[in-house]
Amino acid sequence: MQMATPMAEALNRYLDLSTLELKATAQNMANVDTPGYQTTGFDFAAEMSRSLDSLNQQGGSGAGSAPAPQLGRVGGLLERPDGNNVSMDREGLQLAKAQMQFKLGTQLLKGQFSSVMSAIHMDSK
Repeated sequence: MQMATPMAEALNRYLDLSTLELKATAQNMANVDTPGYQTTGFDFAAEMSRSLDSLNQQGGSGAGSAPAPQLGRVGGLLERPDGNNVSMDREGLQLAKAQMQFKLGTQLLKGQFSSVMSAIHMDSK
């Protein structure tokens, strides 16, 4: 028996994307000294929109899987002589943003589950 609401499913996908953004940022930071490494990332808003569109096409059931995010090279960054273009300043900002997104998502999901629990226990009051 599945108890997920459409909002809970959307928040689940939001958390998945936030986690992926944290992983991509950590990978970039870990490769700051790797010659030739190119920064990778994705457009969070665009990927969330694609994920929500996919969810709406499924009728909010969450039965299908979310589309895989389009990770790719981040353009417009200064490249060092060794070919690496990782900017620790950019990655630090990305990390902070992804952490705030994840915290927001967990708080919203917690609120969703609290609402469901309140509805379940309403009959016992």
